[in-house]
Amino acid sequence: MQHMAIAAAATALFIGAGAGAVTTVGPQTDPNMIGDVSNPMVEGQALLPSIDIYDNTTKSPEHSTLVAELRAAGLANTLKGKGPYTVFAPTNEAYAALPHGAVAALLQPGNRAAAEKSASYLVVKGRYDSQTLLKLIGENGGQAKLVTLEGGSLIAMLNGPTNIALMDQKGSVADISIYDIYQSNGVIQVIDKVVSPS
Repeated sequence: MQHMAIAAAATALFIGAGAGAVTTVGPQTDPNMIGDVSNPMVEGQALLPSIDIYDNTTKSPEHSTLVAELRAAGLANTLKGKGPYTVFAPTNEAYAALPHGAVAALLQPGNRAAAEKSASYLVVKGRYDSQTLLKLIGENGGQAKLVTLEGGSLIAMLNGPTNIALMDQKGSVADISIYDIYQSNGVIQVIDKVVSPS
């Protein structure tokens, strides 16, 4: 019964007017708008749905560390490509919470393999907006397994009645803090912690 309620919620709710906000919307008619709600702002910066994931991410004041990791990993061209892709994008604050020296080690020129493994774990092929995630979670007993470009998996699940969380292969959990930032080649979901492959 609970799974049916979650699946029904997926068709009626848009989670994306800001961190944790839930807004009821009508059908999507304009590709630059989601229902009656435009893309949420990230620290006052608009990330336009007509621009690709990589170029939008470079404009976000909250994602300069992620951009540096994507560059070090050689994923810029991938995320400028056709896609679609979903990027679970940790904020600079999330990277700052990692153990001292962890980010610097990833960004060293001779460490491309580690950067590629870490960065490609944050990317899933396909457009997984909040409605799609809620539907998958409801249809799969409360957890949906997402396969990353790195080849590992992330588990999407509910944290409360409408908040979606991700669990990595180490058991660490990140909450989606800003939902559904649509891009020309996918969607960005901002997360509050860095998730990592095993």
